[in-house]
Amino acid sequence: MATVETEHLRLIPCNSEILKAAIEGNDSIAQKLGVVIQENWTEFGVGALQYSLDKLTENEDEKDWWTYFLIHKKDNRLIGSGGYKGKPTSDGTVELGYEIAPAYRNKGLATEMTKGLIENAFKKSSVKTIIAHTLGYENPSTKVLLKCGFEKVEEINDPEDGPIWKWELQRQNRDSHER
Repeated sequence: MATVETEHLRLIPCNSEILKAAIEGNDSIAQKLGVVIQENWTEFGVGALQYSLDKLTENEDEKDWWTYFLIHKKDNRLIGSGGYKGKPTSDGTVELGYEIAPAYRNKGLATEMTKGLIENAFKKSSVKTIIAHTLGYENPSTKVLLKCGFEKVEEINDPEDGPIWKWELQRQNRDSHER
């Protein structure tokens, strides 16, 4: 998989070099990607980047199934990240997640990014289902998932995070929904 292009965004798949630069800090990633860095572009933080780097180091076939950096085209600015939590499972399920800098929220960009990640995942015929998890109450993330055609399928009580909602988008439901 290559860079994902949407109307306002470029989603750059992170390889080991890009992740290492991001872990080193904003100056390093700005230089590596040739972009401006938005303040508070990540809430997931270095731990999540290191986790992705470790997973890529363990298994090169996972390279397009982890972190993507979100570049706002017009501003040439890193404004968030998103991606998948590993390659598709044997039954064709991938999980996605996303974050966007506070200054770029409520502009439709999280929805645009999520749609780009959905299209990207469904390019692989082995992907049958995309899942996501949110906190267990209505919030901006739940609105993004609803706009993208996801359905809430389960309520989970997580010992650390409390109530969590599981969301799902099936390839066949999406395909029939778009006709």
